[in-house]
Amino acid sequence: MSGGADPLHALSGAYALDALDPAEHEAFARHLASCPLCVQEVREFSATAARLGSAVALAPPPAMRAAVLARIDTVRQQPPVRRGIVALRRRALPLALAACLALATALGAATLWQREQAREADRAVHDLRELTGVLTAPDARTVTGRSVSGARAAVVVSAARDRAAFLGAGLPAAPDGKTYQLWFADDGVMRPAGLVAGGGATLLSGPVGRATAVGLTLEPAGGSAQPTSRPLVLLALAAGPGR
Repeated sequence: MSGGADPLHALSGAYALDALDPAEHEAFARHLASCPLCVQEVREFSATAARLGSAVALAPPPAMRAAVLARIDTVRQQPPVRRGIVALRRRALPLALAACLALATALGAATLWQREQAREADRAVHDLRELTGVLTAPDARTVTGRSVSGARAAVVVSAARDRAAFLGAGLPAAPDGKTYQLWFADDGVMRPAGLVAGGGATLLSGPVGRATAVGLTLEPAGGSAQPTSRPLVLLALAAGPGR
């Protein structure tokens, strides 16, 4: 909250939520014209309220308006409350608590988002290092071929690292709702090895193990546990130590 002895400082939250009566609204609007701190608080309260409102917005039931109008004449008005600093503070306290709760919620969500972004960045850096390690490994072996559409494809394998990388050039864009998926072939049994996000090089998921080939298929978006189509290309891996 803003500092100062003027009790109007305590009404920034209520003003942002349009919770002031006409007299208080008019008094605070005049105060706002000469108080930059309250201007900033009103802006922040309004932004927070908008974010929270959009996050939990639900369409009211069709019968709600009729029910409210039918009962409005039966609701007794609240008696007038005592004006002054004490009354303002009583109103400001729950608003301040609500604002603190909203801020804590927003900060918590931002922290979780930042942590997830950091984890994704760490995974991306790790995969990039693994990919670079495979491509530049002293024992790297490369097999090449072409897909049924004529696109060039290559697989680089490092037995020492027990990892492989796929390189494709000229692959057409996957149709809507489809994605390219890589597979290790273990004596004819296909094992998922990750999705091809785009052009360039892709690090295959999991170890090479005793795989005898690497295949590429077109699968539903998100990938499949087993191939649902014939391989677009199947590259036989050269025999190496331990395989």
